[in-house]
Amino acid sequence: MNWKFKDNINTDLITPGRYNITTDPDELSKIVFIEYSPGFNKKAVEGDFIFAGANFGCGSSRETAVIALKARGIRAVFARSFARIFYRNCMNQGLLAIEFDYPDEIEEQDLLEFKPEKGILRNLTRKNTYKINVPKIMLMLYRQGGMVSYLKKYGLESLDKLIS
Repeated sequence: MNWKFKDNINTDLITPGRYNITTDPDELSKIVFIEYSPGFNKKAVEGDFIFAGANFGCGSSRETAVIALKARGIRAVFARSFARIFYRNCMNQGLLAIEFDYPDEIEEQDLLEFKPEKGILRNLTRKNTYKINVPKIMLMLYRQGGMVSYLKKYGLESLDKLIS
């Protein structure tokens, strides 16, 4: 399933502060959009996509918003633009955050196929194909599970290899 959200979705809408009392991914996955989009955390399944307007992830710098989305199974967030800190947190945690001025014709019920390595998004329902720019560093960090996982596994001295 695809989830569509408007502009300026802030981190407090993703993981509301009063519920944000843990860093456990499983617990955080239960509160994703709990107030803004009730039922999201029960209906969203592994492999779902989010499509959002401009400035997705604005507000506080809480990394728990990204952890929660990833734990809920969101495969990628496509937005017209991202708040800078949210985007960085996606790289830290290995969640694909793709700037994409997607067409409004993509609907929540459409069946999509995304091949990030090839930069291709296919709408199988409407038989459309879109070329997506997936930054090389984002794709590499996605494969590694994020910067945090990468550094835990390989150490700080390995960064030169990652970006070269």
